[in-house]
Amino acid sequence: MKLQRISELQHTFSFLSSTEQLAAYRERFFESDLGKIYQAVPWDKLVKEFGLKPYEKGPRFMFSPRGRIALMFLKHHAGCSDRKLIEQLNSNIDYQFFCDIHLGLRRITNYKIVSQIRCELSGVLEIDALEKVFYTHWKPYIDEAEKAVVDATCYESEVRYPTNQKQLWEAVEWLYKALRRLCRALEVKLPRSKYLKWKKRYIGYSKMRKKTVKKRRSLTRALLRLLDKFLGFEKQLLKGHAVELPKRYHKTVHTIRKIYQQQLNLFTTGEKPKGRIVSIGKDYLRPIVRGKEIKKVEFGAKVNKLQIDGINFIELISFDNFNEGTRLKSSVYKAQRLTRKRLRVLGADAIYATNANRRFVTKHSIKTDFKPKGPKGKHHKEQALLKGQITKERASRLEGSFGKEKEHYHLKKVKAKTRATEILWIFFGIHTANCLEIGRRMAGQLHQQAA
Repeated sequence: MKLQRISELQHTFSFLSSTEQLAAYRERFFESDLGKIYQAVPWDKLVKEFGLKPYEKGPRFMFSPRGRIALMFLKHHAGCSDRKLIEQLNSNIDYQFFCDIHLGLRRITNYKIVSQIRCELSGVLEIDALEKVFYTHWKPYIDEAEKAVVDATCYESEVRYPTNQKQLWEAVEWLYKALRRLCRALEVKLPRSKYLKWKKRYIGYSKMRKKTVKKRRSLTRALLRLLDKFLGFEKQLLKGHAVELPKRYHKTVHTIRKIYQQQLNLFTTGEKPKGRIVSIGKDYLRPIVRGKEIKKVEFGAKVNKLQIDGINFIELISFDNFNEGTRLKSSVYKAQRLTRKRLRVLGADAIYATNANRRFVTKHSIKTDFKPKGPKGKHHKEQALLKGQITKERASRLEGSFGKEKEHYHLKKVKAKTRATEILWIFFGIHTANCLEIGRRMAGQLHQQAA
């Protein structure tokens, strides 16, 4: 009976079908959402713009230049970790078609390939040039190119919420461990400190539900003194011994010295530091004050985005806080560079409605949804109707795309480790969403032509 069941299963499932019937599988692939993304990407132009060449040797040789770019798109479509992405790539024939690779009976075991490719691409990323390539390819599927909407959002990095005490403790802990390793290597005695005592006190403090001002000040004072002692000893140690240490070590110590100075000034004078560091590992992050009810402060990249017919483009991406109201002129110029058309209608939030921006849009005959100043004009009812339509487009379509990208395209928390790779992560997340939208429009047009 069991043998009969096994023979029935063998007739039902053909385990070699992925190699015998690649054409049939490929046809099915193009019907999926991933297939639509594949058709919307201008692969050859992207490879040329990135300046990628095939690997001659090394563990990444199995990915072609197209496959390396495809892996970044796939990361945001799948919305999973690097390890899980490679596991799925090993077993999913659609993922292999997308990445221009056929593994057959082989398996990729090195999941760090994804991170290595991300680092490679981030070093040659030119956002404006690549977005021009995208728009040129998508132009037949974008209507009303003379209309645009702009707004800014923040894509948060994956860091824990940085309080003053957490930052100081992380700096103390990192420096203490580094000094122990250094002293052991140089056969030098580590100076006495109250590290273990304050470690217990910090753990007790972190478990407290109500952290009083007295407790906070006491712990902050002690951690500042301990950190100052470690920094002084580290300076003496390196001065007295000729030690070659990696650049990363010196960079981290430099960041810790900055944190110490900022926290000392804040503790003694109460003055908030400029260019405040919020993470030892990501010293480029700054607090982005958004003024939202749930999250008043966010930590990540702030992006000023331009949307044309539901397709998003990056006007500016910065880890420093900026006033998006000053970016209206550059947004208009970017839209006109992309479309090669004069912009006629522009939707923007109230923060963009400065006097300088009002004079600019009036001079260039651009209609906006800015709240008018002064007495009502002759055609105020018609103008109010147009402004309402522009506002609705911005509020529903553009702001809706922010949430869609964060929830469905792996942009809720950016888990890259460096400034360049975070920018690349955001770039591919935004354009994966764009490619699916364009791919669906392509499929819709083909369906209409066939009907």
